[in-house]
Amino acid sequence: MFRPDTPCPIFVGGYRHPSNAAGSSSLAARKNIMSPQVIIIGGGPAGLMAAEVLLQSGVQVSLYEAKPSPGRKFLVAGKGGLNLTHSEPREDFLSRYGVRRPQIEPLLDAFGPNELRQWARALGVETYIGSSGRVFPKEMNAAPLLNAWLEKLQTSGLQIYPRHRWVGWGQDHALLFETPDGKKNVKADAVILALGGGSRPELGSDGRWIPLLAAYNVEIAPLKPANCGFDVQWTSYFRDKYAGKPVKSAAITFKGQRKLGEFIITEKGVEGSLIYAISAQLRDEIELAGRAIIKLDLTPDWTQGEVTEKLSRPRGSHSFSKHLKRTLNISGVKSGLLWEFVNREDFSDPERLSCAIKSLPIPLIAPRPLEEAISSAGGVTFESLDEHLMLGALPGVFCAGEMLDWEAPTGGYLLTACFASGYSAGLGVLDWLDRNPQSP
Repeated sequence: MFRPDTPCPIFVGGYRHPSNAAGSSSLAARKNIMSPQVIIIGGGPAGLMAAEVLLQSGVQVSLYEAKPSPGRKFLVAGKGGLNLTHSEPREDFLSRYGVRRPQIEPLLDAFGPNELRQWARALGVETYIGSSGRVFPKEMNAAPLLNAWLEKLQTSGLQIYPRHRWVGWGQDHALLFETPDGKKNVKADAVILALGGGSRPELGSDGRWIPLLAAYNVEIAPLKPANCGFDVQWTSYFRDKYAGKPVKSAAITFKGQRKLGEFIITEKGVEGSLIYAISAQLRDEIELAGRAIIKLDLTPDWTQGEVTEKLSRPRGSHSFSKHLKRTLNISGVKSGLLWEFVNREDFSDPERLSCAIKSLPIPLIAPRPLEEAISSAGGVTFESLDEHLMLGALPGVFCAGEMLDWEAPTGGYLLTACFASGYSAGLGVLDWLDRNPQSP
C-alpha cells in the first residue's frame, strides 16, 4: 500500500463519541491484527466529523484537502458569528429540509442539534441561544472551535495532507491526487468523499468531483444556487442611490408563505436572510415561469386599514415624502422602493397606496450565479446511496455533506445536517469494515 509523504503537523481535534458506535468493538479487537486504513477527501465539517467517528474506533484515518488548510468555508461562515444550529421544536426544524426531509431525518436522529451542542461543549466551546432561536458559540467565532477540534483530531492520530486535490482513480483502484510534488496514488480500505457542493469555489467547493463520479454512473442532480440573492431590474437612479442599503422591519409573502425580517438592496437585486429563507421556492418558480414576484410589506406591524387612515390625514405644507415619514416612518430605501414600483397617480389615493405599502410587488428575474451562493442544491442523489451513505456503484466509497442532493435555509440547518451526514458516514464505514475484514 502506498504511504504518502509526511503529513502536515500543524492542524489541531475532536469530541470522543460514545463507545457503542457501530462496529467499534469488533474493530478494536482486530486492531492488533491490522488497523483499517480510511481516506477522507474534504476537510469541512462533514469530513472532520467522519474522521472523529473513525478515530474513536481505532481506525487509521488520513484526510486529504485541496486547499492549504481544512475548514476554510467553515471559518468564513463564522465571521459574523458562527450559527451552529437552531433551538426550535423538532418538527419545525425537520421541515426546513423540504422534500429531502425523509433522507435527512435519520441522520439528525443520530446526531442532531442537541448532540451538536454537547459536542461543542466537550471541545470547551459553550453555546447560547439567541433571541431568534439560533445557537451560537459564546465567542461568536468559528476559529476557536475549529482549532480545538483539529488539535484533538490530530492528537487522536488524524493525518492531514493539505494541497492534495483528488482527481479520480488510478491503477489498481488507487486514489489519484495532484500535489505540489506531482501526482500520487494512495490505496485505502474505505473512502469518504466530503467534497462540498458548488458554491464559493475559492474556498474549496467547486464541483470538480462531478465528472469523476459520473464516469462510474453515479446519479448526480445538477448543482443550483441555494441561499442566494436574486436579480431585479432596478432603474439606474434607484441602484445608484440605494445599493448596499438594508430594508429592515419588513415582511415578504410568496405563494402564501409570509416571512418577517430584513434584506439588502444590491446593485443587481436583493439578498439577505429574508430572501435566503425562501430562495429555493423563488429559484424553482423562476425556472418554471421565468420570474418570481414577491409581495413586500413595508409596515408589517400595522394593518392596511391603519395605513390607509394614516395616509388620509391632512399633510398641510409637508411634502409627500415627509408625510410618509411622519405618519408611517417610511423613508430612505423604503420610500425609494415605493417610487420605484408604484404608479405616480396612486400616491394621491390613500387606498391604492396603502395596498402598495402592504403588498408591494417586486419581480425577481434570476438567481445570482452558483459561485456567489452561500450553499448549493443538487449533488449525489440519495437514490445512489444505501442507508449508510455508501455509493451503490462504488462499494466502500461513502459521501457526506453538501455534495449530497439536499438543501436548507441558513440558520444552523446547513451546518447541522453537514455534521450529521459526516457522523453517519463514519458509522457507515465502520459497518462496512466490520462486514468486509481485510486480510492481515
